[in-house]
Amino acid sequence: MNLSKRIMDLFASVVALVMLSPLIAGIALLVRIFLGSPVLFRQVRPGYKQRPFTCLKFRTMVEKRDANGNLLADNERLTRLGRLLRCASLDELPQLINVLRGEMSFVGPRPLLMQYLERYTPEQRQRHDVRPGITGLAQVNGRNVLTWQQKFELDLWYVNHQSFWLDLRILAKTLLQVAQRGGISQPGHATMPEFFGGTPKP
Repeated sequence: MNLSKRIMDLFASVVALVMLSPLIAGIALLVRIFLGSPVLFRQVRPGYKQRPFTCLKFRTMVEKRDANGNLLADNERLTRLGRLLRCASLDELPQLINVLRGEMSFVGPRPLLMQYLERYTPEQRQRHDVRPGITGLAQVNGRNVLTWQQKFELDLWYVNHQSFWLDLRILAKTLLQVAQRGGISQPGHATMPEFFGGTPKP
């Protein structure tokens, strides 16, 4: 499964990058005009077997700070263009490069923050037994409307039941999810509140 999935990811990422290159270039130009430089948001995330890699996204926020120089909350820095890119999941397109490099897959648990690693239970840590994905089971079953516990349960179910046909179903549902633009964020947050560890109840 891992080798065949990697071959499919490699082929599909090359095709997608070629076909979507005009769209990617257009978005990059808009981000450069309205948000400035850098165009890409780069952040180190834990990948397969918890190995760190640089996750790529189009930038969606500005660097607004308070009087003390601290960054404002995400929902205060998220721009109109950024909101549009997130609603359509277009900010994720640079992750095709991560897939091409072998750091990510099209389908898998979403890569979270490095500081979350020490907060996982041993069971939650198993989400890193596969490559992180651009989309995943949690993304097509509620996305950021889910609680952290619900997300981890779906991630672990995917790890234990992954298959070619499951990936196809997730990809098909992803297209529907993007069209419906649902589950982008939780109330009061640009995406999800911070994960502080444990297995809180919904």
